[in-house]
Amino acid sequence: MKKFTYIIPLVFIVISFFGCEAEEEDFIYLNPSTTSQSKIGVVIQDAITNDFQSWLQSNGYGNYDFLRNDLIGGSFGGKINSTDQVVNQPVIFIHGNSDKALGDVFGQSGWTDSRDYFVSQGYTNAELYGFTWGPADAYQSGSQYHSYAYLTQIRAFIQAVKTYTGASKVDIISHSMGVTLGRKAIKGGSGYDAAVGNYNLGSSLTSSVDAFVGIAGANQGLVSCYQVNGATATCDNDNGLYPGYLWWGYGPYGVSDYLVDINSTTNYEGAYTYSIWSTADQIIGYGNLVYGQYTSRIPGQNGEKTYSSSPYGHFNLKDMTEAVQYQMVKNHNIP
Repeated sequence: MKKFTYIIPLVFIVISFFGCEAEEEDFIYLNPSTTSQSKIGVVIQDAITNDFQSWLQSNGYGNYDFLRNDLIGGSFGGKINSTDQVVNQPVIFIHGNSDKALGDVFGQSGWTDSRDYFVSQGYTNAELYGFTWGPADAYQSGSQYHSYAYLTQIRAFIQAVKTYTGASKVDIISHSMGVTLGRKAIKGGSGYDAAVGNYNLGSSLTSSVDAFVGIAGANQGLVSCYQVNGATATCDNDNGLYPGYLWWGYGPYGVSDYLVDINSTTNYEGAYTYSIWSTADQIIGYGNLVYGQYTSRIPGQNGEKTYSSSPYGHFNLKDMTEAVQYQMVKNHNIP
């Protein structure tokens, strides 16, 4: 049996439990700064490549710290050789609260499984991208919110990947808080963050996105945030996941301003919008329902893949649905 660390956002608790034996790895990885060759002969790298780093520095993105050298698995993506061709539409992965770009610990596994699956289906290092926003620390999870800093960083990464690869559009796959961050980063427009005051992200990036996939997002908020409104930044009613309250059966009232904004219009996430979610999601909880709505559905979405039992909890929805993610972005199909 393999022991995992299960990282639960919002409550600063790390629980150890036992999962099934891991399957044999399909790829062999070395240190983040090194490259290796997969069993199917594709060279991959566990960090942003030197070529992409140089491009970022030369094109005004050097201050965003996409590389995240402070973490193992802090980023990935880019051409290994400057002559590498981009054939498949690039895919950008946006992780959730306390997670990171790549990892091997349950709850902080990042996009390792998804990245490996896409490589097995013919994608290359030059077509798959991710970086770590936030501290990647479960004990700081309650302090994370939809900040101007995270939004501008994610938005810049989307723009950088699209320009660097020369693609007309990119695909985006997001998980948990990465869903709601990604949606606003694409939508653009105004907002408020106490750290900076009023801000404007700029015009929409909708035309730059083909398929947007949101996995286990809290688009209508989290019921678990109801009792702790304002107690944590993650649950506040400005830029958090506060779902509002009912008054004599009416409402909800006082829903997070951020959630009201991203749900006020639809069909801006990309040409195609999909969600993957489960009523057995132990982090979302309450059967995924928030005041009668499935919170992981994205308003105006084109389709969804749903689950109702174990093992499809909050993190396995990301780590065990690689084939579904692939079909959604590659073929606009729901298997």
